[in-house]
Amino acid sequence: MADRDLTSKRSHLLNESVIREMTRLATTHKAVNLAQGFPDFGAPENIQAHARDAVTRGINQYTITWGSRRLREAIAKKAAWFNRIQVDPETMITVGCGSTECMMAALMAVVDPGDEVIVFEPFYENYGPDSILCGATPRFVQLSPPEWSIDFEQVERAFNAKTRALVLNTPHNPTGKVFTREELTRLAEMAVRHDVVVITDEIYEHILFDGREHLSIATLPGMANRTITIGGPSKTFSVTGWRIGYCLASPALTLAIRKVHDFLTVCAPAPLQDAAAAALDEAESYYPRLHLEYTARREKLGHILEEAGLSCRKPEGAYYYLADISSFGFRDDVEFSRFLVTEVGVAVVPGSSFWMPPGGSRWIRFCFCKTDATLDAAATRLGALKDKASQYLATAGRAAAS
Repeated sequence: MADRDLTSKRSHLLNESVIREMTRLATTHKAVNLAQGFPDFGAPENIQAHARDAVTRGINQYTITWGSRRLREAIAKKAAWFNRIQVDPETMITVGCGSTECMMAALMAVVDPGDEVIVFEPFYENYGPDSILCGATPRFVQLSPPEWSIDFEQVERAFNAKTRALVLNTPHNPTGKVFTREELTRLAEMAVRHDVVVITDEIYEHILFDGREHLSIATLPGMANRTITIGGPSKTFSVTGWRIGYCLASPALTLAIRKVHDFLTVCAPAPLQDAAAAALDEAESYYPRLHLEYTARREKLGHILEEAGLSCRKPEGAYYYLADISSFGFRDDVEFSRFLVTEVGVAVVPGSSFWMPPGGSRWIRFCFCKTDATLDAAATRLGALKDKASQYLATAGRAAAS
């Protein structure tokens, strides 16, 4: 009798994270890691001190499942002054293990098997698999380069009787797009008309450039009770490993999210919740510095990529460049990315990680949440890109594009 497959059909629909794979390849080949979006510099010292102090004071046991009172109150205060969202910390906030778990809990709270979820493409690689894990079908709507604008006719066609949710990410990973008030208003009108929930990932809300302002779609007419707003300190305070995130939602949606979250992870790390609360309480004076530092990093990497012959549009927010590689003559983004990490010594993420097949083959993603030393090392290695690409293609029997 043949052994039966002991794995679920659902698991066969998922692939390993390419982003994490590229980090492993960077380590193997001693490459500069501009792939995975984690800072290679420390969190502000006062935030590290708060974490050490929380452990020393014995805050090491389970918190209330949906988050410590101190953190929920700090989130509510920050949401009121920055996002213009008024939330009751007792009934409208769920603290989870990073925005990743918050997205999973939010989808599981509103989506049933057989439903559909609208996702903009390119997309952060978790959104499609999250929908699949819920038993739902992601329906992708393409953003149009180079401005990564929304085709609202395509969005309208994506809605149908099975649509239960729309996933939004602004500032957007991987494109750096910051959706405008006009765009968000039109999406809000569609969400109300089609009676769907918008789940909005706003984890990069404080990393903005060129005078752009962050707008939470939950503040628009008709959206307060049909929006789940996801945020967290990970990107803002350079603590991606703390795994602290949160969902803001109406009491009815929050009740459902909390039940799912409880059985997924119980609670986020207790001492780090306390430290995150302290960070939020002290953050208003920190945000201007954050803006200046990331603006400098954006300019630095943009210049490096331009000198290397890579075509990019400056991001409006977040900390990524999406580079067009079509002029280099490689078969696709995967070949180019593997060439970069093995022959040039710089790790990136192939663009196809953010599209459904066969999309994304002309793009690669660089991140600039790195020290000057890291970016300088990348500049040195990318300085040889054109010559090494020509040699590689000649060896492969393909002429390099002019």
